[in-house]
Amino acid sequence: MPVDTYSALQAIPIERTFLAVSILMGVSLVMARTAGRLGVPALVLFLLVGMLAGSEGPGGIAFDDPWLAQFLGIGALAIILFAGGLDTEWKQVRPVLGPAATLATVGVAATAGLVGLFATWVLGWDLLDGLLVGAVISSTDAAAVFMVLRSKHVALRGSLAPLLELESGSNDPMAILLTTFFIQLLTLPQTTPLQMAGHFVVQMALGGLLGYGLGRVGLWLLHRMHFEQEALYPLLSMAIAGFIYSLVATLGGSGFLAVYVAGLVIGNSKLPYRRFLIRFNSTMAWLAQIVMFVTLGLLVFPSQLIEVAGPGMAMTAFLMFAARPVATVPLLLLFRRNWREALLVAWVGLRGAVPIILATLPRVAGVASAQLIFNVVFFVVVVSCLVQGTSIPYVAQWLRVAAPERVRRRVPIELVPHEAMDSDLMEIVVPQESPLAGKPVAQLGLPKETLIIMVGRNGRYRVPTGGTTVHGGDMLFVLGPPAVLEEVRARFERSEAETESDAGEELADAGPATQPLPAPRR
Repeated sequence: MPVDTYSALQAIPIERTFLAVSILMGVSLVMARTAGRLGVPALVLFLLVGMLAGSEGPGGIAFDDPWLAQFLGIGALAIILFAGGLDTEWKQVRPVLGPAATLATVGVAATAGLVGLFATWVLGWDLLDGLLVGAVISSTDAAAVFMVLRSKHVALRGSLAPLLELESGSNDPMAILLTTFFIQLLTLPQTTPLQMAGHFVVQMALGGLLGYGLGRVGLWLLHRMHFEQEALYPLLSMAIAGFIYSLVATLGGSGFLAVYVAGLVIGNSKLPYRRFLIRFNSTMAWLAQIVMFVTLGLLVFPSQLIEVAGPGMAMTAFLMFAARPVATVPLLLLFRRNWREALLVAWVGLRGAVPIILATLPRVAGVASAQLIFNVVFFVVVVSCLVQGTSIPYVAQWLRVAAPERVRRRVPIELVPHEAMDSDLMEIVVPQESPLAGKPVAQLGLPKETLIIMVGRNGRYRVPTGGTTVHGGDMLFVLGPPAVLEEVRARFERSEAETESDAGEELADAGPATQPLPAPRR
């Protein structure tokens, strides 16, 4: 931490520091509650809180430390990406690996080049300065995409949501690489494109491979560490995430990609206290978002944004309506995505904390135009979030790619794995067309090793009896050995014809169900 910031903190009484932090946190939480009603992404309001609390706002907090903002932002992003990976289902992500990886590399590079040329030819910037600002705002932001898609309850058709989340979670390495490359060209002109390409390959390879391997190690630790207090499990998961990011980044890989991959590995495996872990990390992700955006809001001077409003608005319009669509739509069409889906992906190119954090790098490196770049990038992020973030549901409806919202069920029971227990608890949603729908529990024909311990229907839960009728859409909590539970799930998902065929085979194997009655004696 720079000496001036440390000295300033020492000069402030501890009580006042805690008071200011608690007030900022409380106001941010109120803003988060208000954001949904206003239809505005919460992150914009978090930035506003920081700006109002800053040196030019009513709060009067003097803060101008890009290094500290960068430090807090990187840590917050690692937490957000890990939580996003934990809450992402692999079966949804796997089909979109190809297009997401292409958008995260080729798409980001194309966006950076187009914005850089626009800044050079239209706005009259120097070429390297223009390419640098293009690199800084070239990637979409995972925190912004996760927050908007989930807090605004946006449901998209097919695999669009996993594609957007995976792209935003994996395109930071390319933007970081391009940003550092153009900073080096401005400060160390001997840097070559070949060095940049080699560095990028190393970053992506180490990030993906080490993220997967260390994620498996973290999963093993979560299973092997038997704490008496279950509250320690989520703290262990946070320590695992921090270790993975820092180790991979130290080794020259992409720490952001590594923690996201590790979150995918851990979240898609059998976990102790699974829901507790996911809820805790989701809470920490919200805390990280608040800290990150409020800090970045403190770092900006609103009066300087007015000076860059003209070029900032021009660059934002070009980014939203030209650069992002040109860089993404053709790539998605190559993967046989229809034009409606491609346009939606192009529109959900939200900029957030990542560009602002990257905009602090030129200031730390001493680039002459660093303050101008930071102000323009901040302006672009705010306008992008306001315009694109608020309009996503309407654009999805207009393009006819919206889907009915899937409400995540909140369940009242969880089984904690134990080494002395050979059973597991499985949640099975009964399909509407299931042949077992409409039958009482006693007539379901489930294996003897299993037991339905609870039935959920219309948000209410009850312990069933043998006469309880199972309906389509019910959530069944079935206890039994893991191998048998998969058979139970398959039985509920079979068609009527398959069920009758299986019943016929069982009767044939068992022999005649009844023996003919003897003739009555006369």
